[in-house]
Amino acid sequence: MNNPKRYTITTALPYTNGPIHIGHLAGVYVPADIYVRYLRNKGKDVAFVGGSDEHGVPITIKAKKEGVTPQDVVDKYHGIIKKSFEDFGISYDNYSRTSAPIHHQTASEFFTKLYEKGEFIEKVESQLYDEEANQFLADRFVLGTCPKCGDENSYGDQCEKCGTSHNATDLINPKSAITGNVPTVKETKHWFLPLDKHEAFLKEWILEGHKDDWKPNVYGQVKSWIDDGLRPRAVTRDLDWGIPVPLKDAEGKVLYVWFDAPIGYISSTKEWAEANGKDWEPYWKDKDTKLVHFIGKDNIVFHCIIFPAMLKAHGDYIMPDNVPANEFLNLEGNKLSTSKNWAVWLHEYLEDFPDKQDVLRYALTANAPETKDNDFTWKDFQARNNNELVAIFGNFINRVVVLTNKYYNGEVPTPGSLSELDEDVLSQVREFPNIISRSMERYRFREALGEMMNLARLGNKYLADEEPWKLVKTDEERTKTIMYVALQISAALSVLSEPFLPFSATKLKGILKLESSSVVIERSQDGVDMSGLIWEDVENKEELIAPGHVIGKAELLFAKIEDAEIQAQIDKLEATKLANAAEAKVVEPQKETIGFEDFTKLDIRTGTIIEAEKMPKAKKLLVLKVDTGIDVRTIVSGIAESYKPEDIIGQKVSVLVNLAPRKLRGVESEGMILMTDTKDGKLSFIAPSEENVANGEFVS
Repeated sequence: MNNPKRYTITTALPYTNGPIHIGHLAGVYVPADIYVRYLRNKGKDVAFVGGSDEHGVPITIKAKKEGVTPQDVVDKYHGIIKKSFEDFGISYDNYSRTSAPIHHQTASEFFTKLYEKGEFIEKVESQLYDEEANQFLADRFVLGTCPKCGDENSYGDQCEKCGTSHNATDLINPKSAITGNVPTVKETKHWFLPLDKHEAFLKEWILEGHKDDWKPNVYGQVKSWIDDGLRPRAVTRDLDWGIPVPLKDAEGKVLYVWFDAPIGYISSTKEWAEANGKDWEPYWKDKDTKLVHFIGKDNIVFHCIIFPAMLKAHGDYIMPDNVPANEFLNLEGNKLSTSKNWAVWLHEYLEDFPDKQDVLRYALTANAPETKDNDFTWKDFQARNNNELVAIFGNFINRVVVLTNKYYNGEVPTPGSLSELDEDVLSQVREFPNIISRSMERYRFREALGEMMNLARLGNKYLADEEPWKLVKTDEERTKTIMYVALQISAALSVLSEPFLPFSATKLKGILKLESSSVVIERSQDGVDMSGLIWEDVENKEELIAPGHVIGKAELLFAKIEDAEIQAQIDKLEATKLANAAEAKVVEPQKETIGFEDFTKLDIRTGTIIEAEKMPKAKKLLVLKVDTGIDVRTIVSGIAESYKPEDIIGQKVSVLVNLAPRKLRGVESEGMILMTDTKDGKLSFIAPSEENVANGEFVS
């Protein structure tokens, strides 16, 4: 859509069964905020809405595990999530929640409208039922073997290993996640949205209408679903947590979370409009409004097929103009996992790296998973900060501000005649708004960020080539012109960096005193506040910061991140990895029972390792000389991956001495050292804890 009157921008509603992590940020919230800040910077009328998704089975599962109510769970995590977004600078106009009365009312009215129009199919179906728990089992309350890939821990709605969607009744050997019992099958009535009824519309609207402007990963997934044939999908479920189905014969049933959650965008817009004396309807019903959904790839089908089918069935709403979904972000080579605590949690990051919101925004955008999965590493995060933000952006601004204060007491100098180079540099500066805009409008935020940094690089190169710190000694007038040009670049950066680095842009504007009356321009457009420098000013104004304007003192925009800070984060993840390994470790069951006389046949003695060396051409084996108290004997032991030979000389050990000798790689081994596994997969000696235990003592 070209030149819309207004924009409605939504972000996927995060489940309130845990905090926000960097995968959520990279996939949804940072790109959405970049786009919204860019639009506002251009003076556009924007409603940026989101909220917490507080219904659904994951909430009830979390509540059961913690022994609290679902409301306790959503209240806790809604608070954490909302504050994290605020502290991180995600600039919502309204962040709501699906437990809010306005949402319950909006979702109920939406359902009722479709019901009264005859848009639902009502049918009785077979569903798994837990007799002990006395309830039907919604998808996530069922675990079983995936009928496609054979994974034994597949959920009732989807296999997380192969990604296949299915019904709970399709699972092989299903079990209740509540009691562990094998469920029975009972009949229950539900209402279905016939997606097949809207298949022709979806083909025309998406496959023909958006084949050139939607991202390939989004278009491809949607095409695959449509080509496979769309089928009716239930909009209700048997559950005691959610929005009650507003029908007389629907007791004990709630709206399916996938149906109620996207309506949360509408209810959040209503909430915002009521609080600000606005009319919400144009933001959802006017054809001159551009609706854009920012989501992760796991939500593509819901936002490109199911929610549009709902809107189409309703009849009053506009369709989304674009759904620029990102792929997944991994962490240090492994898939992010809330349940396994393999994540960088936003609220913890904000505590560990105070005032460094923009560093994370930058790192996630520079490495954004826009078309394929990408990997976040702490070393890359450090390098992005130290080698780019500090060394390029921060270095340029610091030099300009320091030199302006040193030479002119902070006053912007009056330039002399501009050289061809000066004119060329200023001309390039004026081109950057359009260059960055072209990337922004195609939702290529990583590319747009790179172009913004190219402006900082242009400034650095200009100063390095002109060397005003040398020229000031011989040509003061030329130096004034150089510094004037450098200050124009600095002012441009304060505007064009704001969508990506809002905290740093605000700090830079403060340093340059761009809020002062000599710079601020009071404007308004369609009721939108446009005071201060805006996007088009960088392109159109002859000068962004005028001679005679006084700037402030130098402050570091970005600080170097030291190795110790990064190592602390890596150590935290390593501790998580060890904890997960320990939790996942399967304890071998007890072997078959033996008699006492069998045990007495084992002759286990205390001993000491007196020599140790690696077995040639063997990765795991060490050749040991062990004083058993009976004799000194050779024992070959597979412990080379856990211990270096030189580290175990003098180690007390327990030795099975009456084991029949056995040749290993030509060396006769006369016994066995007793070992066990540690949490990190290493081997550990089973040895006397007291130092004064003599060699040759019985272990009994």
